[in-house]
Formats: sequence, structure tokens, C-alpha cells
Amino acid sequence: MEERGMDYLSHNIAINLKHARKSKGISLDVVAEQTGVSKSMLAQIEKGQANPSIGVLGKIASGLRISFNDLLRAPRMDTYLVKVNQTAPTKEVPGQYRVWTCFPYEDNGMVEIYQIDIEPGGIYVSGSHGEHTREYISMRQGTLTIQINETHYEITTEDIFRFESDQIHRYLNKTPEKISFICYFVDYT
Repeated sequence: MEERGMDYLSHNIAINLKHARKSKGISLDVVAEQTGVSKSMLAQIEKGQANPSIGVLGKIASGLRISFNDLLRAPRMDTYLVKVNQTAPTKEVPGQYRVWTCFPYEDNGMVEIYQIDIEPGGIYVSGSHGEHTREYISMRQGTLTIQINETHYEITTEDIFRFESDQIHRYLNKTPEKISFICYFVDYT
């Protein structure tokens, strides 16, 4: 498990170092000069073939004038396509519902995006998502009934619904056909 974590970090560092270098328009020779890290070591790091020490990462961050976290964090992805029908559900209760995590909170620290399908007569109960969270629902197919406290709201394919998700809520399919919708959870702290 630890080795897998190192692979993940090495991958992040490789991509982030190369991105930082290219965004500044500088060569490995210049980075070596600015950081005091050899060109061959920098090349190995960019290829994901080295596990640099904290000291080496500190030199790179200082020399490139970027934060240490900029080297470690998940790399920026300009585009990312999720093919929901080709992924396994994150949660599933056969005959009731299926939930796919399309973009987790860890991606950006502010928004989560899910697709939820509910079978006829199915119910999916969701607890509070915490204070300062808001949920937006966009229907893909069918009519969804949401119960928040004792109030029921019907959302159809022509609707988008928003509510404060710091309370228990229930997604209900009262129709004879499967329904499908996209949930956007936003942390607005």
C-alpha cells in the first residue's frame, strides 16, 4: 500500500515539475542551475523514475519559486471525460438505486458530482452533507420526488432544483420507469 502511495506521488511530482518548467519556458539545464539539483536527477523525476527526497523537492520548489504542495498535489487536468456507463457504481442496492461518483470532492475541494439512477418504486435516503453545503439536481430522465423534512418536491426533465443539503433528504421514484439525474454538491464555506 505504501509503495502504491509513492507511485502516486512520483506521478504527481513528475507531471507538476514538467508543467512548472514548461509554463516558465525553461529547459532542464536552467532548472538545474536555479535549483542546485542535477539535470540527470531532474530528468529522472520528470519521467517518474526517481523518488526524490524531501530535501531535493524543497530545492526544486524554492528554485522554481513554487510551493511544495504545487509539486505534490494531483496534477491539473484541462479536460476529463467520465463515461458513466463504462464504470462501476460507487453504491448500489439492486432493485432500488445505483450511484456513480463522477467527480469526487477531492478533485477540487468544493464540488462533487454524482449520477443517480433509481428503479421504479425505489428510495434512496441521504443523510446531511454538512453545514454550508448545497445540492443542485438536474434530471436526465423521468420524474424525481425529493422529500426534505415533510415537504415533497417533484422534479422533471425540464427542471433544475436546488436545496440546502445539511439535512436528511430522500430521493423517491414514484413512477413505473427508471429515473436518472445528476447531483452537484457544492461546499460554500
